Amino acid sequence: MDQTALRTALANAQQVYLALSTGGQAESLSYTQGDGTRSVTYTRANLADLAAAIQLMQAQLGIVRSPRKAFRLTFTRRS
Repeated sequence: MDQTALRTALANAQQVYLALSTGGQAESLSYTQGDGTRSVTYTRANLADLAAAIQLMQAQLGIVRSPRKAFRLTFTRRS
């Protein structure tokens, strides 16, 4: 994917993430047309997977160095 397409995909993913996380994305819509009632159902994406995809695109574009890694704590015993 070239840089322009990757930036566009990143912007779209960020908009979807924002809409889903704030409740702005509808999951089920109903509307009436001249010949009757229609309904469309959207499924809610897994926000963690979407966030990971956003971080990966940012890393590919050089916006962030790499996706965040988990912290590991170690405890030492003092005598």
